Amino acid sequence: MLKVEHLTKVYDDGTVALEDLSFEVPENAFMIVIGLSGSGKSTLLRCINRLIDPTEGRILWNGEDITAAKGQDLRVVRRKIGMIFQQFNLVRRSTVLTNVLSGRLGYTSPTWSLINHFSPADQERARAALARVGLTEKVNNRADALSGGQQQRVGIARALMQEPEMILADEPVASLDPVLAHSILGQLEQLNKEDKITVVCSLHYLDLVQRYATHVIGLRDGHLVFEGTNRDILNMTDERFKDIYGQEAERTAAGSITG
Repeated sequence: MLKVEHLTKVYDDGTVALEDLSFEVPENAFMIVIGLSGSGKSTLLRCINRLIDPTEGRILWNGEDITAAKGQDLRVVRRKIGMIFQQFNLVRRSTVLTNVLSGRLGYTSPTWSLINHFSPADQERARAALARVGLTEKVNNRADALSGGQQQRVGIARALMQEPEMILADEPVASLDPVLAHSILGQLEQLNKEDKITVVCSLHYLDLVQRYATHVIGLRDGHLVFEGTNRDILNMTDERFKDIYGQEAERTAAGSITG
């Protein structure tokens, strides 16, 4: 279980990105975080895997305080937390296989990692991960030769290389069309259900939230303003919607937000 307690993040310029945030993510949940751009969604995910350090509060994962982890202990924690990014974060000139193998760096000695040396077992693991996301034939292609949807699937395969117990996905379908969005979220749902991997994912489109989430939280200006399930999203009143997205926001028939 992931437990966030009174989490606050204030950046050096004084921006309060998160303030006194507390919630729980049950084991094996598919948690979706909703809210406008600037609401704190990305900051929250980056605090969970310690890409940035929170100002106050604690993040407990299976009883261990992630926020207190340092050095080798932090390295061990990060091994089990995969990260998927909106802009894919691939080395565009490298091959698909090399990009996927980079997900194994947490298990490789620092000396070998400097020269991208990976064992035959790791290379076989990478090929299996690519097969799982349907990219076997692209293994030797450069990453920048792939479509956006294919690049995001490479990102999923890279996360799989960590043998994760949790995957954090920061707006993973924001740059994709609706068909590809369902393809990517379907891959994450499969990992959630079949591999029992907890998923914490930030999204904008409420129709996708209704389809894939088991649990939902809503952020507004760094504050927690909603907790519920996908059914609560389906039955959300206009008043509750505006609590999250503001008085000027409107829901469209396709489940997106305007305003």
